[in-house]
Amino acid sequence: MVARAYTVAFEGIEARLVEVQCALTAGVPGFTIVGLPDKAVSEARERVRAALSALNLALPSKKITVNLSPADLPKEGSHFDLPIALSLLAAIDVIPRDAVAETVALGELSLDGSLVPVVGALPAAMAAAEEERGLICPRACGAEAAWVGATQVIAPATLLDAIRHYSGQAPLAPADPGEVTEGPAVRDLADVKGQERAKRALEIAAAGRHHLLMVGPPGSGKSMLAARMPGILPPLTAAEALETSMIHSLAGLLDEGGISRVRPFREPHHTASMAAIVGGGRGAGPGEISLAHNGVLFMDEFPEFPRAVLETLRQPIETGEVVVARANAHVRYPCRFLLVAAANPCRCGQLADPARACARAPACGEDYLGRISGPLMDRFDLRVEVPPVGYADLDLPQTGEPSAAVAARVAAARAMQEARYAGGPARVNADAEGRLLEEVAAPDAEGRALLARVAERFGLSARGYHRILRVARTIADLAGSETVRRPHVAEAVSFRLSIGPAG
Repeated sequence: MVARAYTVAFEGIEARLVEVQCALTAGVPGFTIVGLPDKAVSEARERVRAALSALNLALPSKKITVNLSPADLPKEGSHFDLPIALSLLAAIDVIPRDAVAETVALGELSLDGSLVPVVGALPAAMAAAEEERGLICPRACGAEAAWVGATQVIAPATLLDAIRHYSGQAPLAPADPGEVTEGPAVRDLADVKGQERAKRALEIAAAGRHHLLMVGPPGSGKSMLAARMPGILPPLTAAEALETSMIHSLAGLLDEGGISRVRPFREPHHTASMAAIVGGGRGAGPGEISLAHNGVLFMDEFPEFPRAVLETLRQPIETGEVVVARANAHVRYPCRFLLVAAANPCRCGQLADPARACARAPACGEDYLGRISGPLMDRFDLRVEVPPVGYADLDLPQTGEPSAAVAARVAAARAMQEARYAGGPARVNADAEGRLLEEVAAPDAEGRALLARVAERFGLSARGYHRILRVARTIADLAGSETVRRPHVAEAVSFRLSIGPAG
Protein backbone atom coordinates (compact mmCIF):
# COMPACT_ATOMS: atom_id res chain seq x y z
CA MET A 1 0.00 0.00 0.00
CA VAL A 2 1.31 3.44 -0.99
CA ALA A 3 1.76 6.14 1.69
CA ARG A 4 1.40 9.76 0.58
CA ALA A 5 2.79 13.09 1.74
CA TYR A 6 2.66 16.46 0.02
CA THR A 7 5.13 19.24 -0.63
CA VAL A 8 5.70 21.94 -3.27
CA ALA A 9 8.00 22.67 -6.20
CA PHE A 10 8.70 26.31 -6.97
CA GLU A 11 8.15 27.91 -10.37
CA GLY A 12 8.94 31.55 -9.75
CA ILE A 13 6.76 32.69 -6.84
CA GLU A 14 4.22 30.00 -7.69
CA ALA A 15 4.38 26.89 -5.52
CA ARG A 16 3.02 23.81 -7.31
CA LEU A 17 1.75 20.91 -5.23
CA VAL A 18 3.85 17.73 -5.42
CA GLU A 19 2.63 14.36 -4.17
CA VAL A 20 5.33 12.27 -2.48
CA GLN A 21 4.43 8.59 -2.82
CA CYS A 22 6.31 5.90 -0.90
CA ALA A 23 5.93 2.18 -1.59
CA LEU A 24 7.61 -0.79 0.10
CA THR A 25 7.89 -3.85 -2.13
CA ALA A 26 9.63 -7.19 -2.06
CA GLY A 27 12.99 -7.38 -3.75
CA VAL A 28 16.59 -6.39 -3.24
CA PRO A 29 16.73 -3.83 -0.38
CA GLY A 30 17.34 -0.32 -1.68
CA PHE A 31 16.16 3.27 -1.53
CA THR A 32 15.28 4.95 -4.83
CA ILE A 33 13.84 8.41 -5.52
CA VAL A 34 12.24 8.97 -8.93
CA GLY A 35 10.26 11.82 -10.49
CA LEU A 36 12.88 14.12 -12.03
CA PRO A 37 14.82 14.98 -8.84
CA ASP A 38 17.91 17.17 -8.94
CA LYS A 39 21.14 16.35 -7.08
CA ALA A 40 19.94 17.82 -3.77
CA VAL A 41 16.72 15.80 -3.88
CA SER A 42 18.54 12.60 -4.83
CA GLU A 43 20.85 13.04 -1.83
CA ALA A 44 17.80 13.21 0.45
CA ARG A 45 17.82 9.42 0.83
CA GLU A 46 21.16 9.57 2.69
CA ARG A 47 19.99 12.40 4.97
CA VAL A 48 16.72 10.58 5.68
CA ARG A 49 18.58 7.32 6.37
CA ALA A 50 20.94 9.04 8.82
CA ALA A 51 18.14 11.00 10.55
CA LEU A 52 16.10 7.83 11.12
CA SER A 53 19.17 6.04 12.41
CA ALA A 54 19.68 8.89 14.92
CA LEU A 55 16.14 8.13 16.17
CA ASN A 56 16.95 4.40 16.43
CA LEU A 57 14.63 3.62 13.54
CA ALA A 58 15.95 1.15 10.99
CA LEU A 59 14.82 1.04 7.38
CA PRO A 60 12.88 -2.11 6.49
CA SER A 61 14.68 -4.79 4.47
CA LYS A 62 12.57 -4.07 1.41
CA LYS A 63 12.80 -2.12 -1.77
CA ILE A 64 11.81 1.47 -0.98
CA THR A 65 10.60 3.56 -3.92
CA VAL A 66 9.70 7.24 -3.53
CA ASN A 67 7.94 8.85 -6.46
CA LEU A 68 7.57 12.63 -6.79
CA SER A 69 4.41 13.31 -8.79
CA PRO A 70 3.90 14.87 -11.30
CA ALA A 71 6.99 13.11 -12.60
CA ASP A 72 7.65 15.56 -15.45
CA LEU A 73 7.96 18.58 -13.12
CA PRO A 74 11.58 19.38 -12.15
CA LYS A 75 12.19 18.99 -8.39
CA GLU A 76 14.93 21.16 -6.94
CA GLY A 77 16.05 21.91 -3.40
CA SER A 78 16.65 20.26 -0.06
CA HIS A 79 13.13 21.04 1.23
CA PHE A 80 11.99 17.61 -0.08
CA ASP A 81 13.78 15.88 2.84
CA LEU A 82 10.94 16.23 5.35
CA PRO A 83 8.07 15.08 3.09
CA ILE A 84 10.14 12.09 1.93
CA ALA A 85 10.85 11.15 5.56
CA LEU A 86 7.18 11.57 6.53
CA SER A 87 5.94 9.42 3.64
CA LEU A 88 8.45 6.72 4.59
CA LEU A 89 7.42 6.86 8.27
CA ALA A 90 3.78 6.59 7.23
CA ALA A 91 4.61 3.62 5.00
CA ILE A 92 6.15 1.71 7.93
CA ASP A 93 3.19 2.74 10.17
CA VAL A 94 5.17 4.88 12.59
CA ILE A 95 2.78 7.80 12.06
CA PRO A 96 -0.84 7.83 10.78
CA ARG A 97 -1.10 7.94 7.00
CA ASP A 98 -4.24 10.09 6.98
CA ALA A 99 -2.67 12.79 9.15
CA VAL A 100 0.40 13.03 6.90
CA ALA A 101 -1.74 13.24 3.77
CA GLU A 102 -3.61 16.25 5.19
CA THR A 103 -0.55 18.52 5.36
CA VAL A 104 2.02 20.07 3.06
CA ALA A 105 5.56 19.59 4.35
CA LEU A 106 8.92 21.16 3.57
CA GLY A 107 12.22 21.19 5.41
CA GLU A 108 15.79 19.98 5.24
CA LEU A 109 16.97 17.21 7.53
CA SER A 110 20.22 17.30 9.44
CA LEU A 111 22.00 14.01 10.08
CA ASP A 112 20.99 14.13 13.76
CA GLY A 113 17.30 14.53 12.90
CA SER A 114 16.98 18.29 13.46
CA LEU A 115 15.17 20.39 10.86
CA VAL A 116 17.14 23.02 8.96
CA PRO A 117 15.31 26.13 7.64
CA VAL A 118 14.69 26.36 3.90
CA VAL A 119 13.60 29.13 1.54
CA GLY A 120 10.06 29.51 0.22
CA ALA A 121 8.00 28.88 3.37
CA LEU A 122 5.66 31.80 2.62
CA PRO A 123 4.64 30.77 -0.93
CA ALA A 124 4.41 27.15 0.32
CA ALA A 125 1.93 28.26 2.98
CA MET A 126 -0.07 30.08 0.30
CA ALA A 127 -0.21 26.88 -1.75
CA ALA A 128 -1.24 24.87 1.31
CA ALA A 129 -4.05 27.31 2.04
CA GLU A 130 -5.33 27.06 -1.52
CA GLU A 131 -5.41 23.26 -1.19
CA GLU A 132 -7.09 23.52 2.25
CA ARG A 133 -4.23 21.69 3.92
CA GLY A 134 -2.04 22.48 6.88
CA LEU A 135 1.69 23.18 6.63
CA ILE A 136 4.55 21.60 8.56
CA CYS A 137 7.97 23.22 8.31
CA PRO A 138 11.11 23.80 10.42
CA ARG A 139 10.69 25.93 13.53
CA ALA A 140 12.83 28.71 12.04
CA CYS A 141 10.37 29.01 9.13
CA GLY A 142 7.18 28.90 11.19
CA ALA A 143 6.89 32.62 11.91
CA GLU A 144 7.30 33.41 8.22
CA ALA A 145 4.74 30.87 7.02
CA ALA A 146 2.20 31.85 9.68
CA TRP A 147 1.72 35.25 8.02
CA VAL A 148 -0.65 33.62 5.53
CA GLY A 149 -3.19 33.11 8.31
CA ALA A 150 -5.51 30.97 6.17
CA THR A 151 -3.81 27.70 7.10
CA GLN A 152 -2.50 26.10 10.27
CA VAL A 153 1.31 26.07 10.47
CA ILE A 154 3.09 23.51 12.63
CA ALA A 155 6.80 24.15 13.13
CA PRO A 156 8.72 21.33 14.88
CA ALA A 157 12.40 21.70 15.67
CA THR A 158 13.27 18.06 14.94
CA LEU A 159 11.92 15.07 13.08
CA LEU A 160 11.17 13.47 16.46
CA ASP A 161 8.93 16.43 17.36
CA ALA A 162 7.06 15.92 14.08
CA ILE A 163 6.60 12.20 14.83
CA ARG A 164 5.24 12.95 18.31
CA HIS A 165 2.88 15.56 16.87
CA TYR A 166 1.45 13.24 14.23
CA SER A 167 1.13 10.33 16.66
CA GLY A 168 -0.62 12.49 19.24
CA GLN A 169 2.03 11.98 21.96
CA ALA A 170 2.96 15.68 22.09
CA PRO A 171 0.82 17.86 19.77
CA LEU A 172 2.47 21.15 18.81
CA ALA A 173 0.72 24.52 18.99
CA PRO A 174 0.33 26.43 15.71
CA ALA A 175 3.11 28.91 14.96
CA ASP A 176 2.54 32.64 15.39
CA PRO A 177 3.40 35.23 12.71
CA GLY A 178 6.70 37.05 13.05
CA GLU A 179 7.06 40.68 14.02
CA VAL A 180 6.59 43.51 11.54
CA THR A 181 10.14 44.74 11.03
CA GLU A 182 10.92 48.44 10.94
CA GLY A 183 13.59 48.23 8.26
CA PRO A 184 16.65 50.48 8.09
CA ALA A 185 16.52 54.03 9.39
CA VAL A 186 14.96 56.44 6.89
CA ARG A 187 17.26 59.17 5.62
CA ASP A 188 15.84 62.68 5.61
CA LEU A 189 15.53 64.72 2.45
CA ALA A 190 16.28 67.87 4.47
CA ASP A 191 19.92 66.74 4.69
CA VAL A 192 20.39 67.53 1.00
CA LYS A 193 21.53 71.14 0.47
CA GLY A 194 20.14 72.80 -2.65
CA GLN A 195 19.07 70.62 -5.60
CA GLU A 196 15.47 71.83 -5.42
CA ARG A 197 14.66 70.75 -8.96
CA ALA A 198 16.03 67.26 -8.35
CA LYS A 199 14.00 67.04 -5.14
CA ARG A 200 10.89 68.00 -7.08
CA ALA A 201 11.60 65.27 -9.62
CA LEU A 202 12.05 62.81 -6.75
CA GLU A 203 8.65 63.79 -5.34
CA ILE A 204 6.89 63.40 -8.70
CA ALA A 205 8.57 60.05 -9.29
CA ALA A 206 7.44 58.78 -5.87
CA ALA A 207 3.88 60.02 -6.31
CA GLY A 208 3.24 58.32 -9.66
CA ARG A 209 5.98 55.65 -9.77
CA HIS A 210 7.68 57.34 -12.69
CA HIS A 211 11.18 56.26 -13.71
CA LEU A 212 13.84 58.90 -13.05
CA LEU A 213 17.25 59.60 -14.58
CA MET A 214 19.66 61.99 -12.82
CA VAL A 215 22.76 63.25 -14.62
CA GLY A 216 25.41 65.29 -12.86
CA PRO A 217 29.12 65.47 -12.01
CA PRO A 218 30.63 63.33 -9.23
CA GLY A 219 29.73 64.56 -5.77
CA SER A 220 26.65 66.52 -6.81
CA GLY A 221 24.38 64.40 -4.61
CA LYS A 222 22.74 61.91 -7.00
CA SER A 223 23.25 58.89 -4.74
CA MET A 224 22.32 60.95 -1.70
CA LEU A 225 19.03 61.92 -3.31
CA ALA A 226 18.23 58.37 -4.43
CA ALA A 227 18.90 56.99 -0.94
CA ARG A 228 16.14 59.25 0.39
CA MET A 229 13.49 57.92 -1.96
CA PRO A 230 12.23 55.23 0.52
CA GLY A 231 11.59 57.98 3.07
CA ILE A 232 8.98 59.70 0.89
CA LEU A 233 7.24 56.60 -0.47
CA PRO A 234 4.08 55.38 1.28
CA PRO A 235 4.39 52.10 3.22
CA LEU A 236 3.46 48.85 1.53
CA THR A 237 -0.16 47.83 1.76
CA ALA A 238 -0.89 44.46 3.34
CA ALA A 239 -1.34 42.85 -0.09
CA GLU A 240 1.85 44.44 -1.44
CA ALA A 241 3.84 43.39 1.65
CA LEU A 242 2.74 39.78 1.24
CA GLU A 243 3.46 39.84 -2.50
CA THR A 244 6.92 41.32 -1.99
CA SER A 245 7.72 39.02 0.91
CA MET A 246 6.95 35.95 -1.20
CA ILE A 247 9.78 36.94 -3.54
CA HIS A 248 12.11 37.69 -0.64
CA SER A 249 11.18 34.35 0.91
CA LEU A 250 12.37 32.52 -2.21
CA ALA A 251 15.62 34.50 -2.04
CA GLY A 252 16.08 33.75 1.69
CA LEU A 253 15.98 37.44 2.65
CA LEU A 254 13.30 37.34 5.37
CA ASP A 255 14.88 37.78 8.79
CA GLU A 256 13.35 35.52 11.49
CA GLY A 257 10.00 35.45 9.71
CA GLY A 258 9.52 39.21 9.93
CA ILE A 259 7.71 41.05 7.17
CA SER A 260 8.52 44.69 6.48
CA ARG A 261 6.07 47.38 5.39
CA VAL A 262 8.97 49.50 4.10
CA ARG A 263 9.32 49.43 0.33
CA PRO A 264 12.44 47.56 -0.83
CA PHE A 265 15.42 49.58 -2.02
CA ARG A 266 17.90 47.66 -4.13
CA GLU A 267 21.15 49.13 -5.45
CA PRO A 268 23.15 46.58 -7.48
CA HIS A 269 26.74 47.34 -8.50
CA HIS A 270 27.39 48.08 -12.15
CA THR A 271 29.46 44.89 -12.47
CA ALA A 272 26.39 42.72 -11.75
CA SER A 273 25.64 40.04 -14.32
CA MET A 274 22.46 39.68 -16.34
CA ALA A 275 21.31 36.77 -14.16
CA ALA A 276 21.85 38.89 -11.03
CA ILE A 277 19.81 41.79 -12.41
CA VAL A 278 17.06 40.02 -14.34
CA GLY A 279 17.02 36.61 -12.65
CA GLY A 280 18.18 33.13 -13.53
CA GLY A 281 21.29 31.18 -12.67
CA ARG A 282 21.07 28.08 -10.50
CA GLY A 283 17.44 27.41 -9.71
CA ALA A 284 16.29 30.34 -11.87
CA GLY A 285 16.09 32.58 -8.80
CA PRO A 286 14.72 36.13 -8.75
CA GLY A 287 16.99 38.97 -9.83
CA GLU A 288 17.36 42.51 -8.51
CA ILE A 289 14.44 43.80 -10.56
CA SER A 290 12.14 41.29 -8.85
CA LEU A 291 13.64 41.85 -5.40
CA ALA A 292 12.78 45.54 -5.96
CA HIS A 293 9.13 44.67 -6.73
CA ASN A 294 6.83 47.36 -5.27
CA GLY A 295 9.92 49.35 -4.35
CA VAL A 296 12.93 51.16 -5.80
CA LEU A 297 15.73 49.89 -8.04
CA PHE A 298 18.65 52.34 -7.91
CA MET A 299 21.27 51.85 -10.60
CA ASP A 300 24.24 54.14 -10.02
CA GLU A 301 26.80 54.66 -12.78
CA PHE A 302 24.04 53.65 -15.19
CA PRO A 303 26.07 53.77 -18.45
CA GLU A 304 28.73 51.53 -16.88
CA PHE A 305 26.36 48.55 -16.75
CA PRO A 306 26.88 46.11 -19.64
CA ARG A 307 24.85 47.09 -22.67
CA ALA A 308 23.09 43.72 -22.78
CA VAL A 309 22.00 44.10 -19.15
CA LEU A 310 20.56 47.56 -19.77
CA GLU A 311 18.63 46.44 -22.83
CA THR A 312 16.99 43.58 -20.90
CA LEU A 313 15.33 46.20 -18.68
CA ARG A 314 13.17 47.54 -21.49
CA GLN A 315 10.50 44.85 -21.51
CA PRO A 316 10.18 44.40 -17.70
CA ILE A 317 9.76 48.17 -17.32
CA GLU A 318 6.78 48.06 -19.67
CA THR A 319 5.13 44.81 -18.57
CA GLY A 320 5.91 44.70 -14.83
CA GLU A 321 7.06 41.08 -15.01
CA VAL A 322 10.01 39.08 -16.28
CA VAL A 323 10.11 35.56 -17.71
CA VAL A 324 13.30 33.59 -17.07
CA ALA A 325 13.47 31.05 -19.90
CA ARG A 326 15.16 27.73 -19.22
CA ALA A 327 15.51 24.56 -21.27
CA ASN A 328 12.72 22.76 -19.40
CA ALA A 329 10.67 25.59 -17.89
CA HIS A 330 9.69 29.25 -18.08
CA VAL A 331 9.75 30.95 -14.67
CA ARG A 332 7.76 34.15 -14.24
CA TYR A 333 8.50 36.80 -11.59
CA PRO A 334 6.71 40.11 -10.96
CA CYS A 335 8.94 43.20 -11.15
CA ARG A 336 6.85 46.35 -10.87
CA PHE A 337 9.56 48.71 -9.63
CA LEU A 338 10.50 52.39 -9.70
CA LEU A 339 13.79 52.76 -11.57
CA VAL A 340 16.09 55.54 -10.39
CA ALA A 341 19.24 55.81 -12.49
CA ALA A 342 22.24 58.08 -11.96
CA ALA A 343 25.00 58.90 -14.41
CA ASN A 344 27.93 61.23 -14.83
CA PRO A 345 27.71 63.55 -17.87
CA CYS A 346 30.85 61.91 -19.31
CA ARG A 347 33.54 59.45 -18.27
CA CYS A 348 35.63 62.05 -16.42
CA GLY A 349 32.47 63.63 -15.02
CA GLN A 350 33.53 67.23 -15.54
CA LEU A 351 31.86 68.01 -18.85
CA ALA A 352 30.13 71.15 -17.52
CA ASP A 353 33.37 72.66 -16.15
CA PRO A 354 35.50 74.02 -19.04
CA ALA A 355 38.52 74.27 -16.76
CA ARG A 356 38.44 70.60 -15.82
CA ALA A 357 36.80 68.87 -18.80
CA CYS A 358 38.90 66.61 -21.00
CA ALA A 359 40.07 67.56 -24.48
CA ARG A 360 37.32 65.48 -26.12
CA ALA A 361 34.47 67.59 -24.73
CA PRO A 362 31.64 67.69 -25.74
CA ALA A 363 32.00 64.54 -27.86
CA CYS A 364 33.00 62.53 -24.79
CA GLY A 365 29.63 63.30 -23.19
CA GLU A 366 27.69 62.26 -26.27
CA ASP A 367 29.62 59.01 -26.48
CA TYR A 368 29.21 58.25 -22.79
CA LEU A 369 25.47 58.87 -22.50
CA GLY A 370 25.12 57.25 -25.91
CA ARG A 371 25.59 53.94 -24.13
CA ILE A 372 21.99 54.39 -23.01
CA SER A 373 20.01 53.45 -26.10
CA GLY A 374 17.20 55.63 -27.38
CA PRO A 375 14.44 53.10 -26.57
CA LEU A 376 15.73 52.75 -23.01
CA MET A 377 16.10 56.51 -22.56
CA ASP A 378 12.53 56.83 -23.82
CA ARG A 379 11.31 54.90 -20.78
CA PHE A 380 12.49 57.55 -18.32
CA ASP A 381 9.52 59.81 -17.61
CA LEU A 382 11.66 62.25 -15.64
CA ARG A 383 15.16 63.40 -16.59
CA VAL A 384 16.93 65.98 -14.49
CA GLU A 385 20.38 67.55 -14.37
CA VAL A 386 21.96 67.65 -10.92
CA PRO A 387 24.46 70.54 -10.85
CA PRO A 388 27.39 70.63 -8.41
CA VAL A 389 26.84 72.33 -5.06
CA GLY A 390 29.37 74.97 -4.06
CA TYR A 391 31.35 74.27 -0.92
CA ALA A 392 30.21 77.59 0.53
CA ASP A 393 26.60 76.40 0.35
CA LEU A 394 27.39 73.40 2.52
CA ASP A 395 27.76 75.63 5.61
CA LEU A 396 24.31 77.17 5.13
CA PRO A 397 21.49 76.00 7.43
CA GLN A 398 18.96 73.48 6.20
CA THR A 399 16.29 75.15 4.09
CA GLY A 400 14.61 72.23 2.31
CA GLU A 401 11.51 70.37 3.42
CA PRO A 402 11.91 67.27 5.58
CA SER A 403 10.97 63.90 4.13
CA ALA A 404 7.83 63.77 6.29
CA ALA A 405 6.34 66.84 4.57
CA VAL A 406 7.06 65.50 1.09
CA ALA A 407 5.81 62.04 2.07
CA ALA A 408 2.48 63.55 3.16
CA ARG A 409 1.94 65.07 -0.29
CA VAL A 410 2.99 61.83 -1.97
CA ALA A 411 0.57 59.87 0.22
CA ALA A 412 -2.27 62.26 -0.65
CA ALA A 413 -1.51 61.90 -4.37
CA ARG A 414 -1.35 58.11 -4.06
CA ALA A 415 -4.71 58.14 -2.25
CA MET A 416 -6.26 60.02 -5.19
CA GLN A 417 -4.86 57.44 -7.59
CA GLU A 418 -6.08 54.56 -5.45
CA ALA A 419 -9.61 55.94 -5.56
CA ARG A 420 -9.35 56.70 -9.27
CA TYR A 421 -8.17 53.24 -10.30
CA ALA A 422 -10.11 51.19 -7.74
CA GLY A 423 -11.09 47.83 -9.19
CA GLY A 424 -9.05 48.32 -12.38
CA PRO A 425 -5.74 46.95 -13.60
CA ALA A 426 -3.81 50.18 -12.88
CA ARG A 427 -2.51 51.05 -9.43
CA VAL A 428 -0.74 54.34 -10.06
CA ASN A 429 -0.54 56.88 -12.89
CA ALA A 430 2.47 55.14 -14.43
CA ASP A 431 0.24 52.11 -15.10
CA ALA A 432 -2.51 54.01 -16.94
CA GLU A 433 -2.67 53.45 -20.67
CA GLY A 434 -5.00 53.53 -23.66
CA ARG A 435 -8.50 54.84 -23.18
CA LEU A 436 -8.08 54.92 -19.40
CA LEU A 437 -5.15 57.34 -19.72
CA GLU A 438 -7.10 59.55 -22.11
CA GLU A 439 -9.98 59.71 -19.64
CA VAL A 440 -8.05 60.46 -16.46
CA ALA A 441 -5.24 62.65 -17.89
CA ALA A 442 -7.02 64.66 -20.56
CA PRO A 443 -5.62 68.22 -20.21
CA ASP A 444 -7.66 71.40 -20.54
CA ALA A 445 -7.68 73.33 -23.83
CA GLU A 446 -4.53 75.35 -23.05
CA GLY A 447 -2.66 72.27 -21.88
CA ARG A 448 -3.69 70.30 -24.96
CA ALA A 449 -2.54 73.12 -27.25
CA LEU A 450 0.85 73.26 -25.49
CA LEU A 451 1.29 69.51 -25.75
CA ALA A 452 0.42 69.57 -29.45
CA ARG A 453 3.07 72.23 -30.12
CA VAL A 454 5.69 70.26 -28.18
CA ALA A 455 4.82 67.04 -30.02
CA GLU A 456 5.16 68.77 -33.38
CA ARG A 457 8.32 70.71 -32.50
CA PHE A 458 10.25 67.79 -30.96
CA GLY A 459 8.71 64.88 -32.86
CA LEU A 460 7.32 63.07 -29.83
CA SER A 461 6.57 59.37 -30.28
CA ALA A 462 3.28 57.96 -29.05
CA ARG A 463 5.10 56.58 -25.99
CA GLY A 464 6.67 59.96 -25.24
CA TYR A 465 3.33 61.72 -25.64
CA HIS A 466 1.60 59.34 -23.23
CA ARG A 467 4.41 59.50 -20.70
CA ILE A 468 4.12 63.28 -20.56
CA LEU A 469 0.39 62.87 -19.95
CA ARG A 470 1.05 60.46 -17.07
CA VAL A 471 3.55 62.79 -15.44
CA ALA A 472 1.22 65.76 -15.88
CA ARG A 473 -1.56 63.75 -14.20
CA THR A 474 0.75 63.07 -11.24
CA ILE A 475 1.73 66.73 -10.97
CA ALA A 476 -1.95 67.65 -10.93
CA ASP A 477 -2.55 65.07 -8.17
CA LEU A 478 0.24 66.61 -6.08
CA ALA A 479 -1.47 69.97 -6.51
CA GLY A 480 -4.84 68.46 -5.55
CA SER A 481 -6.32 69.31 -8.95
CA GLU A 482 -8.92 67.11 -10.61
CA THR A 483 -8.07 68.61 -14.01
CA VAL A 484 -4.70 68.52 -15.78
CA ARG A 485 -3.92 72.14 -16.62
CA ARG A 486 -1.34 73.95 -18.72
CA PRO A 487 1.18 74.48 -15.83
CA HIS A 488 1.08 70.77 -15.07
CA VAL A 489 1.75 69.91 -18.71
CA ALA A 490 4.53 72.51 -18.93
CA GLU A 491 6.33 71.08 -15.90
CA ALA A 492 6.00 67.54 -17.24
CA VAL A 493 7.43 68.65 -20.60
CA SER A 494 10.36 70.38 -18.88
CA PHE A 495 11.41 67.14 -17.21
CA ARG A 496 11.00 65.22 -20.48
CA LEU A 497 13.24 67.56 -22.47
CA SER A 498 16.00 68.12 -19.90
CA ILE A 499 18.33 65.36 -21.10
CA GLY A 500 18.55 63.32 -24.27
CA PRO A 501 16.01 63.13 -27.09
CA ALA A 502 12.39 63.94 -26.35
CA GLY A 503 11.30 60.49 -27.57
